[in-house]
Amino acid sequence: MDIVHVKSWNEFVALTSECDGWAFRGLPDAGWDLMSALSRYLHSFVPDRASWRQREERALRIFRRKAHVYLADANVLVDDIRCLALMQHHGAPTRMIDFTKSPFVAAFFALNNTNCSAAVFALDTPTLWSAAPRHDVTLRREAIDPRVRGNFERHFAVNSKDIIWVGEPEEMDRRLVAQSGTFVVPGVLDKPLDEIITQYERGTPLLRKFVLPASVRAEAMLSLYRMNITHATLFPDLDGLARSIGYELEITWPGHRSERG
Repeated sequence: MDIVHVKSWNEFVALTSECDGWAFRGLPDAGWDLMSALSRYLHSFVPDRASWRQREERALRIFRRKAHVYLADANVLVDDIRCLALMQHHGAPTRMIDFTKSPFVAAFFALNNTNCSAAVFALDTPTLWSAAPRHDVTLRREAIDPRVRGNFERHFAVNSKDIIWVGEPEEMDRRLVAQSGTFVVPGVLDKPLDEIITQYERGTPLLRKFVLPASVRAEAMLSLYRMNITHATLFPDLDGLARSIGYELEITWPGHRSERG
């Protein structure tokens, strides 16, 4: 993994413009590993790694058994990736890792609620589209596609293959569309993404980590605000609007003694 320490917002904009077609993920603490919420939860609270597979299966089973009462169309629960995306959308820890096709959306999630050095990870998805892990060259993206019935159980739920898949459900929800979102699905839960990705590399690193110091936050957040990248636009519902009010507290308009919106 390449690590780049960015000195200014303009430098970040210039560097990420070179990552055409890549996928990005922002983290508010540059010291955090690039892992799924499920991996973090299990690492923190379930030391018995041998049980992780069964625990994930149970979580999926419970969600499917109960979620239908809240859904107009319960068919979404049949498709593994759509079901996982729904779980992720509503706050459940899953093995899916949220990425976005926009470096600016990733920067927003990295910088919005932090006062320390943050990070934006950039993943070379164009190369990964046709790559395969060294340990088994038959496991290309189309061969392991978890949208195909049976593939999630065969390649991911077993929790034993150093593989990743990048993509979206066949039907995307409003948040995923608003965020230009995509998902990375790892084949193992006990390793960070940068360790798994080495199985696909043939010399050139496929992952870059842009470290953003706290000093760039003010300029970056104002620039993102002017791009209309806020909680209100990334989460197009009342929750998103409410969360967007936090940054409004930081905005001041010179010459206006009373702010009326």
